Amino acid sequence: MCRTISDLDAAVSDCRACPRLVAWREQVAQDKRAAFRSETYWGRPVPGFGPADARLLIVGLAPAAHGGNRTGRMFTGDRSGDVLYAAMYATGLASQPTAVHRDDGLRLLGARVTAPVHCAPPDNKPLPEERDRCRHWLTTELDLLASTVRAVVVLGGFGWQALLPVLDQAGWVIPRPRPKFGHGVRINLAPKTSERAPLHVFGCYHVSQRNTSTGLLTSTMIESVLSSAAAAAGLRG
Repeated sequence: MCRTISDLDAAVSDCRACPRLVAWREQVAQDKRAAFRSETYWGRPVPGFGPADARLLIVGLAPAAHGGNRTGRMFTGDRSGDVLYAAMYATGLASQPTAVHRDDGLRLLGARVTAPVHCAPPDNKPLPEERDRCRHWLTTELDLLASTVRAVVVLGGFGWQALLPVLDQAGWVIPRPRPKFGHGVRINLAPKTSERAPLHVFGCYHVSQRNTSTGLLTSTMIESVLSSAAAAAGLRG
């Protein structure tokens, strides 16, 4: 049983529940990309990143094969992370705009980054059963953050569909029919019990290279969502 965020991060890092993902992440870590041939890849599940008392949670999809799977930290060492952390820095949620490796000094300020799937999947596409098997980690994470978290930013439709059942299980009321994902969508969730506070959930296009290179998602767009979420989380006056 994970009693703290540190316990959770350690347990996530040792998970071997999905044979296909275990085989893929370890094969990638062995074969490597030519540009990173001299590096030792992490090659394990990637835990969430950020303080244990975060007021804002950012939920992605899964680690990138040569990003988080290489560096061992969410959105670190890939182009998606370059976009995300630059936007977080611009909105006062990160101590620096770049994320290169686990020991680069980056700190998140009042925010934490996680994913519904903690292993890098082939083609960036986890199977539904892998998503569901990984779900308990996110449920536990939300339970541990429940006393402080007040807003969530979900990056992409996959994360949105994965997160709503988790929020229901973790103690918030999900409207019926379930709200659809969209960039800039905001829903306010009532708590099921007095142990939970209301939660503000924001949709944002994923910071994938495809979305950012085509202009579907711009720095201005993601900074706008992050600023709104930070205000809803009580990180802004």
